[in-house]
Amino acid sequence: MSPTSQLVAVIGLPGTHTAADVIAFLTRTRQTGPAVAALAATLLLGGCTDATARAAGGDPPGQDGTLAPSSPSSPSSPSSPDAPAADDAGAVGGAVGGAGREQAGALDLSEHSTADPASRWVVVNKRTALDPLDYEPDLTTVRGYLVRPDAAGDVAALLDAADADGVHLTLRSAYRGYAKQAAVYDAWVAQLGADEADAVSARPGHSEHQTGLAIDVGGSSRPGCDFEGCFAETPEGRWVAAHAAEHGFLVRYLPSNVETTGYAPEPWHLRWVGGELAAHLRDTGTTTLEEAFDVPGGGYAR
Repeated sequence: MSPTSQLVAVIGLPGTHTAADVIAFLTRTRQTGPAVAALAATLLLGGCTDATARAAGGDPPGQDGTLAPSSPSSPSSPSSPDAPAADDAGAVGGAVGGAGREQAGALDLSEHSTADPASRWVVVNKRTALDPLDYEPDLTTVRGYLVRPDAAGDVAALLDAADADGVHLTLRSAYRGYAKQAAVYDAWVAQLGADEADAVSARPGHSEHQTGLAIDVGGSSRPGCDFEGCFAETPEGRWVAAHAAEHGFLVRYLPSNVETTGYAPEPWHLRWVGGELAAHLRDTGTTTLEEAFDVPGGGYAR
């Protein structure tokens, strides 16, 4: 039985309903109780809405995003590339109280592997490569870009939520395979030399984009800020910083965690981790996967 069906059974709501119906019912009737709170939190954190499921498919065939070297002062993306909307979370807040935050805080961080490249919680960075190096995930298309199927629904929901808020968020890069990443990295080496290239680009096999779980986003308000630090100050960048976690994403590279991640700040680079982990990271103030899972970070081991 799905989380929605379980919740419907507990609160006595007849018929077949979406998460939005359940949210509206809880808000209207003010039903509470441990079972209702726990199941409602599960529903929110899991992102089990019919709309999200529908968003995972139906997009036109597309292409693999790629980013060519720009300049040393403007680092490229390191690999260069299930939660409901905020309004839903707020509507249920009065009915479930702190249940969602308590569940996020108690999240079992051993639930998914951090080493298996097929895991939603895989950690790939300068210290830890994918195994195998040329790993290729299953892929599907969202707005012309390739991502993993388990992330696709939240990618579409993120973009739709931004549109609904009057923010035109665009995809600029997503999956990049081993061969393409090798070409990007080699281009940086040719331009800057190996040491400086390592500061702005991921070596092949060390790229989050190769997992199919990372996207780079841009905007229409200041197109010149795409893939630049000033993206953080655009309407799109501010919206992403405020709402990424609601849709299962982590803004991966921040000014505050450069030493841990090994990369310069990239406010446009989002890593999908799923609603539960995104909520846990937000609620505990944890900004990196390295800290969350106690795995090595920083620069290459050489």
